[in-house]
Amino acid sequence: MQLELKNANLRVGDRLKVKGIILHDAERFQIDLGHDADDLALHFNPRFHDDTDGAVVVCNSKTAGCWGDERREIYNPLQRGSDVKIVLKLTGEMFEVELPNGHEVQFPNRVGIDVISYIRVTGDFNLTSFKVC
Repeated sequence: MQLELKNANLRVGDRLKVKGIILHDAERFQIDLGHDADDLALHFNPRFHDDTDGAVVVCNSKTAGCWGDERREIYNPLQRGSDVKIVLKLTGEMFEVELPNGHEVQFPNRVGIDVISYIRVTGDFNLTSFKVC
């Protein structure tokens, strides 16, 4: 399932709450925040079978269609087949991603974005709820 929002208006301090079910046979899914598909301030990409590191959370940014340097969290608390709530917040200098069991991933706001106009959720994930607050 894919959700793609253009003309969103997520600002510094706003929280994006994403709820859904990770597919039983999931390989990966992603949540992207930025200006458009080629300019992403945050690419949040949990992977359940990575050839290098196994189950990881990969974060990155993309500018003018070119990926930056990946950051990998070797611990992925997300489980295939589970209901999850993921909360994403832009604090200004940093993105904070709250995961189940109190785990948090932080990723720098490399592009200095202060208004997110593009949101995409795609991959092996059935979205059940989506809320900006």
